[in-house]
Amino acid sequence: MTKRQLTLLATTALTAMQLASAPSHAQSAPIVVAQAREELGPDGKPKQPPKEAPKGAPPARPGAAPQPPQHQAPPPPPQPQHPAAPPPPPPQHPAAPPPPPPQHPAAPPPPPPAAAPHTPPPAATPAPAAPKPPAGPTAQPQEREREMERERQKMAPPAPQQPAPPPAAAPHAPPPAAAPQAPHTGQPATPPPAATPPAAAPQQAPRAGQPPAPQAAPQAAPTTQAPRPAPGAAPGGQTALPPAAATMARKPPPAVAAPIPVVRPAQALTPIAPGAAAPGPRRMEDFRAQRQESDQGGRKVFTEPGRVIVVDPSGQSFIRHDEDERFRFGARDIRTERVGGEDRTIVFRPDGTQIITIAGADGHLLRRIRRDRDGREVIIIDNGFRDPSAVGSFYVELPPPVIRIPYDRYIVEADVAAPDVIYDTLEAPPVDRIDRRFTLDEIRYSPSVRLMMPSIDLNTINFETGSWDIPPDQAAKLQVIADGLNRAVGRNPREVFLIEGHTDAVGNPVDNLSLSDRRAEAAAELLSRQFGVPAENLTTQGYGSQYPKEQTDGPSRINRRVTVRRITPLLDGGAGAPPPPR
Repeated sequence: MTKRQLTLLATTALTAMQLASAPSHAQSAPIVVAQAREELGPDGKPKQPPKEAPKGAPPARPGAAPQPPQHQAPPPPPQPQHPAAPPPPPPQHPAAPPPPPPQHPAAPPPPPPAAAPHTPPPAATPAPAAPKPPAGPTAQPQEREREMERERQKMAPPAPQQPAPPPAAAPHAPPPAAAPQAPHTGQPATPPPAATPPAAAPQQAPRAGQPPAPQAAPQAAPTTQAPRPAPGAAPGGQTALPPAAATMARKPPPAVAAPIPVVRPAQALTPIAPGAAAPGPRRMEDFRAQRQESDQGGRKVFTEPGRVIVVDPSGQSFIRHDEDERFRFGARDIRTERVGGEDRTIVFRPDGTQIITIAGADGHLLRRIRRDRDGREVIIIDNGFRDPSAVGSFYVELPPPVIRIPYDRYIVEADVAAPDVIYDTLEAPPVDRIDRRFTLDEIRYSPSVRLMMPSIDLNTINFETGSWDIPPDQAAKLQVIADGLNRAVGRNPREVFLIEGHTDAVGNPVDNLSLSDRRAEAAAELLSRQFGVPAENLTTQGYGSQYPKEQTDGPSRINRRVTVRRITPLLDGGAGAPPPPR
């Protein structure tokens, strides 16, 4: 009986050993297949994977705990072979990268520093995710070793199990060192980050969707820079002066800070009957010989009948005349009286209205008032204040205005503009904010102040050479402008319009300045005498060839022009009426 029992025990032990060894082979079988795919089968050690199973076998032996003492004899032979197994893994793992080559060729972009930052983060997490699916849960320890070695080759992270491989992976350590360089290169120029995401996309497209999230951040950077060109453009309006107006802002301030001398009439003013010809010279040749030149305070001063011309060392020239001359036409009577320290010139009209011009002791205009037959007064111009910062009390410098209207509505060409456009321009507000009131002299002699208001250019009136008379066949060209002026004054009796005269650069600059001033006055006279525009609502000024629209020294019909500009907002500061006369 004992022999039979021993035999049965032996057979049961053998069957148990076979059963115990069968699952270990099943567990090692997929690993052998993986090694065969890695082309490691021809190493001459096909039995190495099953002999590696003993490592995995111990976890399986807990179920067969009674037999280990008997089966301890077979394990010793595999032990000498398993130490040989560790050396093969290094040659096998270099071959293991071939499965990830689609990922590792994407890793060469790390030499460009831009792609380097993207490789470290994905390699840490998605790499283990890829090998896990093919291997079963029982082969986790072996797969972890492979992952650790793969990571050492790519990123060279510290491995606690195998300290020797890290130095071998040290050459790969520089790529992570290049990672800080990539953000540095991305800071000065934002376009590179936009170029890097597409390069990183093929690397991690097969992997998890985590990398696209960091790619969205660099794409947001170009979106923040996209609006940068927008400020560079000027949507919503012009921010620079039009070419024709830019020349007005380039004049330097006067070098001599002294007022422009006033013109005092040689004799008392007398009325001129309606329809009568204007007295005095009508051509430059008639008084050129009477012109006198002098040097006053470092500037040249020319005096001629009815005019004073000042040529400043800065290159600017200014001319002044007596505007009371225009009020003589159609007047019933003219009286001059002195009240306190002020001189008053009163022009009586046939309808009973009075035009009162008040000048200071120095002859400069202080106020202009219209008094109707009932005694009601309207203050049209008030110069009863002085800006201490103004050069010579007549010149101020303002920054160029921001023009937010179309160019053809800022400088209107009367010969092509519709009547409604002309009407609107004669009532248009300033193109930019006005911070204070300006005197009439500041408006006349400061180009930067005049630029605040739109203007109408009329260059179709043909004057005879050296003359300022407007032929009868040319007068009709002022009809539309006269209608607009009367319409504006009818709505606001305090409206004031500046009539400017301009010439081309042909001829003597002093002659051109005098000629332009007289032509502007002739246009204002015609508007009042033939079209009924109130003379007190107009003021005139000549500029010669100082503000050309066409940059040429030759003859230019465009530069020979008359300009009409509303200046009411400049006189009253854009709001409110001037204070009453003192």
